[in-house]
Amino acid sequence: MVSIGFNNVYIGDWFSIASPDEEKGYIKNVDMYMKDYYYGEKTPEKAELKMQKTVVNNLLQRNKFDLIIGGDLSNQLGIMNMTAKNYNKSFLGVYSACASFVESMIIGANLLTNKQLKSACLLTSSHILGSERQFRFPNEYGSLKACYTTSTITASCGAVITNSQTKYKITSGTIGSVVDYDIKDVANMGAIMAPAAAKTIYEHLINNGATIDDYDIILTGDLGKLGLEFLEYLLKTEYNIMNFRNICDAGSCIYKEGQEKYMGGSGPSVLPFVFFNKIIHNKKYKRILLVGTGALHNPTLVNQKNSIPAVAHAIEIEVAS
Repeated sequence: MVSIGFNNVYIGDWFSIASPDEEKGYIKNVDMYMKDYYYGEKTPEKAELKMQKTVVNNLLQRNKFDLIIGGDLSNQLGIMNMTAKNYNKSFLGVYSACASFVESMIIGANLLTNKQLKSACLLTSSHILGSERQFRFPNEYGSLKACYTTSTITASCGAVITNSQTKYKITSGTIGSVVDYDIKDVANMGAIMAPAAAKTIYEHLINNGATIDDYDIILTGDLGKLGLEFLEYLLKTEYNIMNFRNICDAGSCIYKEGQEKYMGGSGPSVLPFVFFNKIIHNKKYKRILLVGTGALHNPTLVNQKNSIPAVAHAIEIEVAS
């Protein structure tokens, strides 16, 4: 895998919006909550579009940037494209499923390091009603869910990275490779993504001459509780990494037990939602590794009895005292 060092790249600002489901959970400090899934619109897709626009508009009030980099789960990045057309900004649409935000960070940080621009906006979102309909069944269908599945969060998150110095420095990143353990169960996304996460964590450590103990926290994206257990098993059996005390999964710490969200939250918004609204506010975390996890689920190929591959990308952040 390729690891890249970054120079003079910082996180300057961020903004998040989420639904009432997330408000009932553990994550606080969120900028804005919607009153319901539809955010005053007629469809989930229009609601998600409005969520993205809310994030960008709020970031534009406080920051200047000429480039938007982002991805979501909608077909052909339809929602992201509809958002981008409202702004006279350069646009790069990316897709690594739920690893898309970290991919956006890597691309943006590389452009800033090479002095091609001074700032960029990173954007993502997910919506439970739209995603469930696209990848599994509409919620209205009433299909029973497996106990080991995860639940898509309804949120949009954005951040501005900049050459202007802040407390939050992006120092390096690792571009993951596609991993396939021949799993075909569309409900078992944690198991699908865990092998890619384990490989990326290992490769990032090797490439950067680091150990797992060098990080105050390693935050994976949306493996869920079961996927996190599988990740720890793989790190131990395949990569001889035995210490898991500083590994946490973002999807596992959003919802409370009584919310009936199964193994936790999923979607590209999960990792930035937890990072910007929880982790970044904890003063004990000075060296952070974010590992975006993405199941590259194509419904057509799955219906043709193909497996679901996965990818994971990593980004390293150092927090000044």
